[in-house]
Amino acid sequence: MNMKIFSKKLGIDLGTANTLVFLPGKGIVLNEPSVVAISLEDNRILAVGNEAKVMIGRTPEAITAYRPMKDGVIADYKVTEAMLSYYMKKALGGWSFMKPEVLISVPAGVTSTERRAVIEAAIKAGAKNAYVVKEPILAAIGADIPIYEAKGNMIADIGGGTTDVAVISLGGIVSSTSVKCAGNRIDESIADYIKKTFNLAIGDKTAENIKMKIGSALPIDEELSMIIKGRDLVSGLPRSVEIKTNEIVKAISRELREIIKAVKDVLQEIPPELAADIIDQGIIMTGGTSSLRNLPELIFRRVGVKTTLAKDPLFCVAKGTGIALEHLGAYKKTMISKR
Repeated sequence: MNMKIFSKKLGIDLGTANTLVFLPGKGIVLNEPSVVAISLEDNRILAVGNEAKVMIGRTPEAITAYRPMKDGVIADYKVTEAMLSYYMKKALGGWSFMKPEVLISVPAGVTSTERRAVIEAAIKAGAKNAYVVKEPILAAIGADIPIYEAKGNMIADIGGGTTDVAVISLGGIVSSTSVKCAGNRIDESIADYIKKTFNLAIGDKTAENIKMKIGSALPIDEELSMIIKGRDLVSGLPRSVEIKTNEIVKAISRELREIIKAVKDVLQEIPPELAADIIDQGIIMTGGTSSLRNLPELIFRRVGVKTTLAKDPLFCVAKGTGIALEHLGAYKKTMISKR
């Protein structure tokens, strides 16, 4: 029997909110929340991903549902390692006895220490080799942007923990910024608004739901509305209220201003030739949060450059990891690897 020796490869979009795993030849094989449920008594991991997310805000005292990634970087090393190990095994299925080569995305603003932490966590979780690539580059590759041309392309990758904005030309980042203001902050500002306005406490998951169902970056004429349920802060009893889109617009405006400031900051730093390219090409938006209603339009109004949403914005980075894996040699110079 002829056993072909080949090494398994995995691309991982290790996000604050979701982790996606890309298997070359198969595509995205896993898309689950970056959540781990831990029992406090013996520090055992009870559930990872979807199973753990269901537990958020619903756990008895002995269990805590925990997000090991904060603002795009590892906040809890051990838990991240366990989470990576679980996802790698799950993605490889029957092949988990082979140590895979792993390529992982990191925010553009990470320090070398944070980068090393990601590589080490992957190796400890069972990778043979680990490479890290900056998110905007992967997002651009995944959004089918020809990053190696002598042309400026601007990408705004808005995820759960960070917003990465970068101008890429000739395969490298010319100017970039990474702000810790993205989907999670938007959810928090919605929860705060509801607390202040209605004296109602709601959970993270409800806040995220409101954002997705009725949220918008700009006021709209025909408002959407939804009934939200939470706990009354005065009586302590459950209560429901109705909320409309334009209230949400008001609630999240400060966070959106920060995201727009990041876009402006990057544009103000680039050479004029690239600025000219970007007027032609426009800004491409990727990442889950960029699907917020009217966000491209808001950026266009504030920055004056046409802004478009990439196809499947949530999957761009993961797809980028897959493409970069197939051409490891070509992308070596934009990557940092470590055994």
